[in-house]
Amino acid sequence: MERYKNYHRAFGVYGICVQQGKLLVIDKNGGPYINRFDLPGGSLEEGESLVSALHREFEEETGASIHVKNLIGTSDFFVKWDWEPYTHVHHIAVFYHIDVIGELDQNPTQFEGQDSTGVRWISQNQMSEETSSPLVLKAMKWMFSNEFNFNAEVYNNWIVKK
Repeated sequence: MERYKNYHRAFGVYGICVQQGKLLVIDKNGGPYINRFDLPGGSLEEGESLVSALHREFEEETGASIHVKNLIGTSDFFVKWDWEPYTHVHHIAVFYHIDVIGELDQNPTQFEGQDSTGVRWISQNQMSEETSSPLVLKAMKWMFSNEFNFNAEVYNNWIVKK
């Protein structure tokens, strides 16, 4: 695999919630996955544990609480993204299988750093590289095969949809 020298490293935790064959996603409004479906989750704050961050991020982006069922795995992605001064992002993601507790908020509270404009359930036929982040594509593979590929995935032809 090609080694990228000019990249931004991002690390986050993400929840995979499946109900009746559909995946819970957010409408992303920032970063290299803008205007695509993405998994609820995100970066850790100072001194925050992985699971605490997942609970906080999930509530911020969906309005609901969660029950963490189990750790699925960790994977990473290299995505082409011209974000001065970087040319790529190296996204490291920890995936958890979760259940939603309570009602989802279709219009999450907006604040600086909020990257969700809404939440929805999508089916497999709605998931593609054109419509979804690499995290959603990884979740889809796990949903339908119950297998998790830990290998890094490279998206050199990624187009950021403005």
